[in-house]
Amino acid sequence: MSRLLELVTPLHRSTRRDCLARMVDAKVEAMGVAKAYGRDYWDGDRRYGYGGYRYDGRWKPVAERLIEVYHLGPDARVLDVGCGKAHLLRELQLLLPRATLRGFDISDHGLGDAPEAIRPHLFHHDAREPFPFEDKAFDLVLAIGTLHNLRLPELQTALGEMTRVGSEQFMLVESYRNDRELFNLQCWALTAESFLDDREWVWLLHHFGYEGDYEFIFFE
Repeated sequence: MSRLLELVTPLHRSTRRDCLARMVDAKVEAMGVAKAYGRDYWDGDRRYGYGGYRYDGRWKPVAERLIEVYHLGPDARVLDVGCGKAHLLRELQLLLPRATLRGFDISDHGLGDAPEAIRPHLFHHDAREPFPFEDKAFDLVLAIGTLHNLRLPELQTALGEMTRVGSEQFMLVESYRNDRELFNLQCWALTAESFLDDREWVWLLHHFGYEGDYEFIFFE
């Protein structure tokens, strides 16, 4: 049964964002650059994305919570859909050194800049395409900050594949609950394709047959 969780929200709230400043800073041009998911998106100017992705250990508490919530044992099997630089997978690797961990992303720059120890477990793949794994190959499939970058037909494919290859699933997307949060999201988001409020997301997940857990982050 699906659960609304709050695993990443504390991390999201720890970063301050000037949403309006991004909107008026040639945002349409910046969106085009960001959607290439290259060096500029990860390590270029802040107007194009992360603005220099310097890892500071922030994903460790999330990894610990995932292990706790999903009862991941030493031999757990976990897939991260849209893993980026795979710091969350690396934290899981440190905590569960015998686990089977896999991650994929469409960003060659992100994958190439992942921690060296996790890099052999990563590969280039598009979440809009069928996943190259057998049914229920994983105990847990994650998609954190990825699925809102897909359009609705693509979402149906990705959610269906997460359900197919994972015994349990967890997804996190950007969303909103009121006009202020919608405005902030529209100002800030560079790569999002699906702008849905939290109730619309819940309806859509059920409509597509997704039975996993979910979390929403809001730009308050």
